[in-house]
Amino acid sequence: MANPIKLEVITPSKLFYKGEVEMVVCPTLEGYEGFMANHTWACKLLGVGELWIQECGSDDFKIAAISGGYIDVKDSIVLFTDAAEWPEAIDVERARQLKQDAEEWLRGDKGDANEIAMAKYAIEKAITRMSVAEGGMRRKK
Repeated sequence: MANPIKLEVITPSKLFYKGEVEMVVCPTLEGYEGFMANHTWACKLLGVGELWIQECGSDDFKIAAISGGYIDVKDSIVLFTDAAEWPEAIDVERARQLKQDAEEWLRGDKGDANEIAMAKYAIEKAITRMSVAEGGMRRKK
């Protein structure tokens, strides 16, 4: 068993998760990165993707969809994110509709660079949410 480290996942509206974990894997802007106890101190920006949490004593991971924020790794890990959802809380049909709406809007070839970026961000979030609801990346083996 690896050394435990305290993890808090905080959204603007709530404390999403708090507990002792063996490992956290999250989407940084440079790709997925894992963090464990005794990791070098780090502060990284997060992208949209799957958050994997391995709780102490577990061989499996809890998976959540997250979008943006940053992770601060020191003697504990604090992950601040704009949004976080467990698979069972995800409305797959709503995510599918939001993705479709954003794709249709992009096909209309309108808007400035910021609006286009926001539509692409909405698509990325919807895809992540649908993936997490269906078991995440590990399901795709």
